[in-house]
Amino acid sequence: GIHALGQVAHIKLKKPTRLGSAEILRELNGRLPSSIAVVDLSVALPRFHARHDAISRAYFYQVSIRKTALAKRYVWWVKEPLDVERMQQAAAMLAGRHDFAAFRAPDPSKPGESTIVVVDSAEVGLDGHMIVFRIEASHFLWKMVRRLAGVLVKVGKGDVTVDQFQALLEHPKKLLAGLDIAASTAPASGLFL
Repeated sequence: GIHALGQVAHIKLKKPTRLGSAEILRELNGRLPSSIAVVDLSVALPRFHARHDAISRAYFYQVSIRKTALAKRYVWWVKEPLDVERMQQAAAMLAGRHDFAAFRAPDPSKPGESTIVVVDSAEVGLDGHMIVFRIEASHFLWKMVRRLAGVLVKVGKGDVTVDQFQALLEHPKKLLAGLDIAASTAPASGLFL
């Protein structure tokens, strides 16, 4: 249910090919499911790794404040009124180096993973009927962005104050009474890499 607009991937060919870039692109797209489209390709250094060599990653999350028929697979429709200014104040606190233990789900494939993440930027904006949360960081923890988006919506609804949001960042092991962050996880539909 999560989407990617700028996903980078790599492949290693087992043997040289005489196919040109345009032919490889056409062949790849012909074999991939309709939900995946390769838009560009280029030759990389032999040791290049799409995930390990990335210097940053960015996600955005879309919250629609009105019903939308055509885009419902790409947004989270929140029916209650949201205070975008409060959401912006909370999102601005995310920049910097923080412990995001409160906002992650344990990843069984990464036991003992550090929960410290360096966030380069985070912001909430309003574009018509769409609230967009954008965050760029060194890396992300499992479900971190969806949980941040969910709690930001709770801030917008008034269920969580900006001060309480800040407390989650400053004291991630001390959860707020009555706030179940796992249950606050935003749906996958609105998330884009």
